[in-house]
Amino acid sequence: MAMIAITGGTGFVGRHLIRMGIGRGHHIRALTRRDQPPAPHLDWISGALDRPDSLARLVEGADAVIHVAGVINAASRHGFAAGNIAGTEAMIAAAEGAGVRRFIHVSSLAAREPGLSDYGWSKLRSEELLKHGGGRSLDWTIIRPPAVYGPGDREMLELFRMARRGFVALPPAGRFSVIAAEDLCRLLLDLIDAPASHGHSYEPDDGTIEGWDHRDFALALGQAIGRRVRPLSMPARLLHAASFADGLVRRGRAKLTRDRVRYFCHPDWVSTHAARPPASLWRAEIATPDGLKATADWYRREGWL
Repeated sequence: MAMIAITGGTGFVGRHLIRMGIGRGHHIRALTRRDQPPAPHLDWISGALDRPDSLARLVEGADAVIHVAGVINAASRHGFAAGNIAGTEAMIAAAEGAGVRRFIHVSSLAAREPGLSDYGWSKLRSEELLKHGGGRSLDWTIIRPPAVYGPGDREMLELFRMARRGFVALPPAGRFSVIAAEDLCRLLLDLIDAPASHGHSYEPDDGTIEGWDHRDFALALGQAIGRRVRPLSMPARLLHAASFADGLVRRGRAKLTRDRVRYFCHPDWVSTHAARPPASLWRAEIATPDGLKATADWYRREGWL
């Protein structure tokens, strides 16, 4: 089995990835800023993406790097650049310095529209580091996930809470793809020993060809919760006003930033069919209605919902 170096291991996707990797018999080394409880087959490395010494310890002797860490919300372009561009550049340098060739980079579907948001711009720049920068000596694969959900996720939690109250407010009409965290992590681990994937970028999803209409997804959330919901389409101008208010109240801690509103209001976040991973390598196993139900059940057990 492999020694895998993981960034973002304390986050939502990272925790699923560590658990699944250990379950497959791999030994995991993961980066953390804070003390973590010990676990078999898991070594926590104290450090951060801006501390090269800790990255050197993280990747030493590793068979593969899975770079999950990234900034999804920031007050400025500088914040996205520091986390997503400089952080990726530092991981590439660490991998090359340690002689680790396999590098799996978790980007985002947002990279497809770099002019739309600072987040998407920073994710595309991080990809370019692998394709055209120092990462050219690595056996890299880029994954562009769509919206990821599952137990432990706080990003989609508010949608579940709205559904419990009988309504789901979503951006203007559009379509988007989703993927269960378990399916995404299974793909990331499958890629470790997949030479045919070297130098490729993939856009995985739940297998729904044309993605989800916002209304249909709201209804699916209602079914997962066990009650009828009313989908509400929020006009873009109202979302922008809410973003302005959130910025005034929470300033640098605002969640609904202008960057996010531009991202949310884009009408097409459907994974490109031709960019899906080949079926011989991976295919989604979790139907979204089942995954949403399992997520809602987990939220209830943990007292989140």
